[in-house]
Amino acid sequence: MGLIAALFWGGTDFLVGLNARAVGVKRAVFFGQALGFILMSALLLLYPAYLVESLSAPAKVWILGGGAAVLTVAGALALSKAFALGKAAIVAPLVTSYGVFTTALAWVSGGVIVLTQLAGIAVCVVGVLLTSAHSNADGAIKRQNKVSIVYGLLAALLYGASFWVQGKYTLPILGPITMLWLGYAIGLFLLFFLVLKIDASLKLPSAKSFGTLTSASLLNLGGFSAFSFGAISGSVSVVTVISTLSGGIAAVLGYFFFKERLGIIQVVGIFLVLVGAIILHLFH
Repeated sequence: MGLIAALFWGGTDFLVGLNARAVGVKRAVFFGQALGFILMSALLLLYPAYLVESLSAPAKVWILGGGAAVLTVAGALALSKAFALGKAAIVAPLVTSYGVFTTALAWVSGGVIVLTQLAGIAVCVVGVLLTSAHSNADGAIKRQNKVSIVYGLLAALLYGASFWVQGKYTLPILGPITMLWLGYAIGLFLLFFLVLKIDASLKLPSAKSFGTLTSASLLNLGGFSAFSFGAISGSVSVVTVISTLSGGIAAVLGYFFFKERLGIIQVVGIFLVLVGAIILHLFH
């Protein structure tokens, strides 16, 4: 299940860049949220017990869930921007470093960081620095590639904060299905007002773009489903670690489909980011 989640999420990350370049960052995320909201609403209609159980949750939990949803949609916007500007082979692994920020927030809130987690953070930081480097053979790095790295790290920060809030406060009470539905609902509401301010706003995308948008949403939902099933059936830590390979899968897809060339230093950096993320998830 962890491997299936990694495959699905790797495919999702790969399609995010295509969608952002085809219909724009905000519109791509908006349509993705809309499709996700429809799918999760249909799921709750089929299994209303999930929503009924969560209705007894305190107002504080729902408010925190809403805050986590805002962080998630902001992370999705940053991620789409990063993929639209930079290489999937660089951006996707960077986003897997969200564990650094989740661990840091847990420590700030009173948690204890073991030496192994500190090592994972250090490996991630070194990997990010190497990933940001470009050899002379590749010529001068374009500004947009530097910006894509910044957006990729911003997405990791926002996702890391969201996952920390969800794991600590909301998921144990609301459950994954209701939390996913809440996230899509709030994201759709916020993005509705953002896309109204841009050209073409709510105009439906072309058939080709609609296909890639739908595919990305289905792959994302499939990734969450596989992850949840694997976590329930086996070890959460094992499923999480294996699903982290999604960054490497997206990088491979970018190499084969976009012919993205990377220097040796960047490849080493990407490898270190993935290793650091795995260490963090193993000892989370």
